[in-house]
Amino acid sequence: MKWRLMAAFIAVTLLMLLVQDVPLSTYLRTVERDRIITSLERDAFVLAGRSEEALESAITDDDAGLAALARTYRDAGGARVVIVNTAGTAIATSDDDQSSIGSDYASRPEITGALGGQIMSGSRYSDTLQVELLYVTVPVFSGDEVYGAVRLTYPEQVVDDAVNDQIRMLGIVALTTVLLAGIVGYIFSTSVTRRLKLLKDATERLSNGDLSARADESGGAPELRSLSRSFNIMAERLDTLLQEQRRFAADASHQLRTPLTALRLKLERAGSLVSTDPAGAAVRLAAAEAEADRLGTIVEGLLLLSRTEGRSAPLMTVDLAEIARERVEQWQALAQESAVTIRYDGPLTASVSAVSTAVEQILDNYVDNALSVSPGTSTIIVRVTSAVPVARVDRAVRQLGPAPLETVQLEVLDEGPGLSVEDCSRAFDRFWRARSDSAGSGLGLAIVAQLAKASRATVALAPRGTGGLAASATFTAAGPAREGA
Repeated sequence: MKWRLMAAFIAVTLLMLLVQDVPLSTYLRTVERDRIITSLERDAFVLAGRSEEALESAITDDDAGLAALARTYRDAGGARVVIVNTAGTAIATSDDDQSSIGSDYASRPEITGALGGQIMSGSRYSDTLQVELLYVTVPVFSGDEVYGAVRLTYPEQVVDDAVNDQIRMLGIVALTTVLLAGIVGYIFSTSVTRRLKLLKDATERLSNGDLSARADESGGAPELRSLSRSFNIMAERLDTLLQEQRRFAADASHQLRTPLTALRLKLERAGSLVSTDPAGAAVRLAAAEAEADRLGTIVEGLLLLSRTEGRSAPLMTVDLAEIARERVEQWQALAQESAVTIRYDGPLTASVSAVSTAVEQILDNYVDNALSVSPGTSTIIVRVTSAVPVARVDRAVRQLGPAPLETVQLEVLDEGPGLSVEDCSRAFDRFWRARSDSAGSGLGLAIVAQLAKASRATVALAPRGTGGLAASATFTAAGPAREGA
């Protein structure tokens, strides 16, 4: 990938240089040619002005002065100078040997045009010099009369050399640009591929069993930081799931060892008493059956806990108040058998976000625990309340940061013996029970905690000041609560 990125940088740079420099070289040639012609025309008019008096008076002894002037211009500007009279005969040149003095130039088209009063410029091939010439010829005027012409010629190669020098300079600039593009491409591609290599190394470590492998989120392009963040979330989730599975296996093996051992001992004792003490054997078998039922309850609880731990179901909007009223009605019959009053206290509706059936299971666990410890004639209250956090009111004044989300709390209040603050903090641990002889598997509140976690909710137990226990679950509100009777 590194070399592909570098090649892409260099290719784009080369394409841009070609698109720019090819038309630019043609433009430079045209500009340089026009510049030389303009310069020659200016100098030709200056020479024509200085030659006017000599041509007008036809003073031949001034030809040496004109020749010296032509040679001086040749030495300064580099162009060849030819000054002719009205007959097209050369009276002065810039040549050192002056052998061309008296030569007839009337056959040259540029001389003929200039003697006709026109300014002639262009290029043509010289049969005499065997080179391509760039020429400018201007007439020598005195009033309306033409007394001769001045021709300046320049080898076309001079223009080519000047343009080639500029093109070579452009080539050097282009080569430097390509090298810089390669360096920039190398630096950029190295920075990108280095981050990808770090991410690849972290992936390989994770695939080899190193659950602590994490990608660096602190540098790189936003897309790479986002990819590293997603990888770390995946690795964290995988680590959590594996840790939970290990803990689940350890807890299950530990918790199942006791009922299995007790069941085996009871069955062995019952087998030894079948022939000598049938009544005692029956008692042992009944105890073994109860132990088997307890073992089945533990297994079911463990399976449910395993499902809730790995749960990643999407959140949905449910009416907490409606569910609470329905569950209170369902528990009324069992509560009446225990001489316990159960009632609902809260608004008519209270929408919250939770995973499917989580609210029902949390509420059933709380009510089941409350009924198991509530004395006769006591009351269990299922309460739903909503609250706007204080930080939200502060934001209305200070306009600092996003407002916290409104929450809705579900509470189950009983009048039982309650728990200490320390026991309340441990109650959601797996297999924890307030007393060793308590009924149940000790998994109900652990399941509640997992369901709440999946629903982005929080759960808590707290002793009531008047006696009993307050079991709560706080959900994120999905809509405003509406008060009812």
